[in-house]
Amino acid sequence: MRIGEVARRSGVSARMLRHYETLGLVTPTGRTSSGYRDYLPADLARIFHVESLRSMGLSLREVGRALDDPDFAPDALVTQLAERTAAQIAEGEQLLRRLNAIAERGLDDWDNVLSTIALLEALSSPNAGRRQRAALTATGRTAPTSALVESLLHEDEPNVAGALRWALVRAGDAVPLLAEAARRSDVRERTRAVLALTEIAGPASTAALTVSVSDPNHEIRASAALELCRRGQPPPPDVLIGLIVDGIRDVDAADALAVAANSELPEQTVAFALIAKLSDANPGVRRRITQALGELPGAAAQAALAALVDDEDEQVARTAAYLRRPS
Repeated sequence: MRIGEVARRSGVSARMLRHYETLGLVTPTGRTSSGYRDYLPADLARIFHVESLRSMGLSLREVGRALDDPDFAPDALVTQLAERTAAQIAEGEQLLRRLNAIAERGLDDWDNVLSTIALLEALSSPNAGRRQRAALTATGRTAPTSALVESLLHEDEPNVAGALRWALVRAGDAVPLLAEAARRSDVRERTRAVLALTEIAGPASTAALTVSVSDPNHEIRASAALELCRRGQPPPPDVLIGLIVDGIRDVDAADALAVAANSELPEQTVAFALIAKLSDANPGVRRRITQALGELPGAAAQAALAALVDDEDEQVARTAAYLRRPS
């Protein structure tokens, strides 16, 4: 089979076929009596193998090694290609976020476009100090809010994350994006989004935090619930009681529950809900509930403490006796 026919059948140009021959990738099995290249079916099959491997992202050197090295491991090749592709996708997604962020600003002159590009590059720098400086110097003109939010959601350095939250407070339009991020599947992203929402005042952030008190993650629920208490809009008592039972910021939750029982919630309802959790609870839970009952106002909490003075757990009994108010 002459080279022209091979090119037509394989879709590989004659020039590239000669290049493959020079590299030793595909060498025609024979020559015609006139000295022309003569490709046999096995040569055509090898051409298709070369093209298949190239389509997976291999260089020609890697293709040659894969086809000719008897010790070459296909599984290692597939793993390497998957890792390389994942990195390329991540780079492409980052570029897409930058382009969308620039488009979001509606910038109409090169100075502002270049300033925004410089800021976005700084926010993705491997140097934490440079990322922090970028967040602290971000302005409404050069800092797309969506870029600041995405940077925060993926930021591991606490000081940089603090600077990004500060920038989002100043941005003034971050709540819808943070509220969306607080519903994502990644728990770290939700945690960072909710923490940022706790630092932004206003009814919109309060509404977003109200949704997050139902989050499956204990820490996220605690952050949202305790911030709502600080804003004078406590969640249902079961949320705070759940934190006490689970030992998640239980001291803060008990304080918040006491404040709510003094102002927003019926004290008897709160006390009875806590008392109900004593049944079949392990000693650690009983101790936390006893401590929380001591913070509550009203006769119901005091009656529960009076009963707990005789508890079989010595620490529960001592705590109850200490917290019980004189009659």
